[in-house]
Amino acid sequence: MGDTNRERSAQILADKINLLLDTLRTETGHPYDFTTIQQGIKDRGVAISRTKWHYLKTADTRVRPDEKLLRALGEVFGVDPRYLVHENGPLPEQVEQELATVRALRRAEVRNFAARALGQIDPEGLQAILEVIEKKESSSQDDSTQ
Repeated sequence: MGDTNRERSAQILADKINLLLDTLRTETGHPYDFTTIQQGIKDRGVAISRTKWHYLKTADTRVRPDEKLLRALGEVFGVDPRYLVHENGPLPEQVEQELATVRALRRAEVRNFAARALGQIDPEGLQAILEVIEKKESSSQDDSTQ
């Protein structure tokens, strides 16, 4: 039972770290790399090896991160450290915004694909698909404002 909880906690943390890596950028607009993260953590009085970083990102249970490391990581990424420290920590606003942008881009791609695929063949079908997409977009926007 303890191993299961430990594996679950490690996976939750890895998912959170990978989400930050996928969505956030450094001040210069580049993705975070290990060197940048290592230096940022070091500037906060905490050390991390490349192996430990790999274990954190891959949910390897051989490493148990302490709160000081997780807080330093949150600061390096510029997010509320509670996101990493607590399993149910709040999703950072920057991540929410980036995910909303990605969802909007995906819907636009679907809309464009449908227009190209059905526009000349079935104008009524295209209109029906576009209405469904627009309805979905409206409900997604309503959900995100609540």
